[in-house]
Amino acid sequence: MDANNEIRLLLRFYKDISENIDQLRHKFEKSCKEKSSDYAIKIKGNHIWISIIGSKKQYWSPHLHLELEPKNENETHIRGLFGPDQSLWTLFMFLHFIIAGIFIVFSGIAYSHYILKSSTTMDFIVMTLMVIVWILFYFIGKQIRRNGNEQMNELEIEFLKILAS
Repeated sequence: MDANNEIRLLLRFYKDISENIDQLRHKFEKSCKEKSSDYAIKIKGNHIWISIIGSKKQYWSPHLHLELEPKNENETHIRGLFGPDQSLWTLFMFLHFIIAGIFIVFSGIAYSHYILKSSTTMDFIVMTLMVIVWILFYFIGKQIRRNGNEQMNELEIEFLKILAS
């Protein structure tokens, strides 16, 4: 999977397998019991999470979320989603909401200053800075994904290895 040509920060893939959900879940449960020192597998219903653990885990390390959907009795549709660590993603979303909140507050203040015929220069400077910070967050997210690209490929190889077992 070539992640560098994608605009989205979260990469998705879809795969159809000619096995039913119970057989696939059993493969992942079997792999989960083997206790790898590099990967952790969590299973909850038709959802499977594969994460990097141990000394290989960095703050940019991705995880792989798989959702198993029955296509028919002997086929399963797998939806895969590569994403950042949940705590990093939560921090990023929190910072995005703060930036959006500051932008909205200062746009309201700028409107009030405009109506009162006061100077709006400082308000527009803060709003412009918020837009610049928001664009900066996007490029930071792209860099974090680029740093985790090799580990994303490792997770994909581990996923395909489990499917082949």
